[in-house]
Amino acid sequence: MVIEAVVIVVAVLAVAALALTGASVRVLREYERGVVFRLGRVIDLKGPGVALLIPAADRMVRVSLRTVTLRIPPQEVITRDNVPVRVAAVAYFRVIDPSRSVLEIEDFEKATLQIAQTTLRSVLGKAELDSLLSERERLNESLQQIIDEQTEPWGIKVTIVEIKDVEIPDAMQHALARQAEAERNRRAKVINAEGEFQAADRLAQAADVIRPNPVTIQLRYLQALQDISSNQASTIVFPVPIDVLRPLLGSNGEQPPDPAAKP
Repeated sequence: MVIEAVVIVVAVLAVAALALTGASVRVLREYERGVVFRLGRVIDLKGPGVALLIPAADRMVRVSLRTVTLRIPPQEVITRDNVPVRVAAVAYFRVIDPSRSVLEIEDFEKATLQIAQTTLRSVLGKAELDSLLSERERLNESLQQIIDEQTEPWGIKVTIVEIKDVEIPDAMQHALARQAEAERNRRAKVINAEGEFQAADRLAQAADVIRPNPVTIQLRYLQALQDISSNQASTIVFPVPIDVLRPLLGSNGEQPPDPAAKP
């Protein structure tokens, strides 16, 4: 009986020792830190590795130092030029001060999400639709700076904010398509006019070169005739200057008499 009682006592002590060890020993990973409260007061920052606690007196809150991907759900935004759009974004942040992230805010991830949503609507509401579509990099930098300033007292560092998706109404999409088409047509007309201007300038320069020597235009005729003759299916009408035919005509425009002909 005595032996059995001793065995029971030893077993109870072993279980109590294991429970006490489990309550007083914590293992923190490399990317984790532990904020330790002793009787309600912060006493130390533990980790990484093994952290020893006093049972029933100490309580530890784990904080991850890894970068968190925060998806900002689509927000209804009215731009500066009164266009309703739906904008979704993503933010990346991490904890740089575990103590402040526990003491200064109840739930830093939820609070950061609320700040990000509010800032997204506020900043994009001051931008026009064209800026929202073409200047995302500048808007991303502005969003990151504002959100980071507001979360800095909580020990949070916002590293990146990216506008991921912008949805615009169908009617506005058609208007943008017509605007883009009109812009392309305008550019085509400008390029065509520029080409006509350059061609006219070159022709004027060519005329200045040809004017001192009239024979030059005849050489151009011959060159054009050579180029056209490569296509056998073409019918060639070749203009001949009247100056070339004048020696062959009489003073009245008739063929001169043949000197060898008999009267």
